[in-house]
Amino acid sequence: MTVHPPGPLWTGRASNRVQWLLAVAGAACLALGIELAVDYAWTSGIAPLLMAVIGCLAAGLLILYGTLAFVHVSVTVDAEAVEVRCGYVGVPRRRIPLDEVTSAEFLPKVTPQHWGGWGYRWRPDKGTAVIVRRGEGLELRLGDGKLFTVTVDDAENAVRVIRAHLRTLAR
Repeated sequence: MTVHPPGPLWTGRASNRVQWLLAVAGAACLALGIELAVDYAWTSGIAPLLMAVIGCLAAGLLILYGTLAFVHVSVTVDAEAVEVRCGYVGVPRRRIPLDEVTSAEFLPKVTPQHWGGWGYRWRPDKGTAVIVRRGEGLELRLGDGKLFTVTVDDAENAVRVIRAHLRTLAR
């Protein structure tokens, strides 16, 4: 078996600048909630005020997390696994050991419409995916028959590296 030096053998990334517009909308919802809480005249009673403030804050936080978590994705392939990290915090994260991968395919065009939108997606007929933008991606077929797809730049080279490791593991 070939011994590889420690560390990543391939790293890639994909990002989506359009999602920053959604993050701005989330920040606006938060600001509206704070504005209502601070400057509201209190003439309608406390219940409508609380509902408006809590609704704006909750919507703002959900939109902000949902967009900032999937503004970009980074993929790392090393001698042991493929690791996918989303957003600036790296959550959600998925680590797939290479001994669980049976094949890797290059997909020249993956679109959010194929998966029902951006983000971490699951479809019973297709498997699991991390979609941050339209474009090229890679698809891993796992030993249990499930698929994992991720949109990432330079996916063709990632597939080459993964296939080389799969050949090495098969020896």
